[in-house]
Amino acid sequence: MNDPSQNAALAALVAGEVVGIPTDTVYGLAVDPTRSGAIDALLALKDRPASLDLPVLVESIDQAEALAGPDGLSKTARHLARLFWPGALTIVVPRRRGLDWALGAHGDTIGLRLPDHAVARSLCAEAGALATTSANVHGEAPCTDAASVQRIFGPRVVVVDGGRCAGSPSTVVSLVDDVPQCLREGALAWAEVRAAVGIN
Repeated sequence: MNDPSQNAALAALVAGEVVGIPTDTVYGLAVDPTRSGAIDALLALKDRPASLDLPVLVESIDQAEALAGPDGLSKTARHLARLFWPGALTIVVPRRRGLDWALGAHGDTIGLRLPDHAVARSLCAEAGALATTSANVHGEAPCTDAASVQRIFGPRVVVVDGGRCAGSPSTVVSLVDDVPQCLREGALAWAEVRAAVGIN
């Protein structure tokens, strides 16, 4: 990792601080969920209720498999991951036993996404999976460029400038019961997901 801003972001993540990163959808605020106090800092910065679940970015399907449980990703989850990852699909699956990250109200599930953006994947490869949320004050429109993130959050956040992002959030699909349910339609059309798994 030779980019100075990415190195600064990595150091901030290791220190339990919040960073602003580009993704293939919108800019995100990210923390290393294994660092004490990091998730609390993220929620406080964004003014986000702790009851809302935070998704997790990964750099590979293998990294996602390590967080899902008890037997890893289901056949349906792996099928959707192969089709739409890297990309704008977040899949909510049962989480691995003992994974006690305080991601929100549902301690037995985890939302996973492999973003189609080299910066986000590089940070996940170096720091591990990252708990994320869109870069905005809760209830406001998400930021689509680094300058907006810096203007809103100031020096409290190390921001990696990856250019302008697409501006549409990911589609969130629950596979907790291995039957896809759309929790939020975003950049990926729900019709494409339905077609991929044979739902009319």
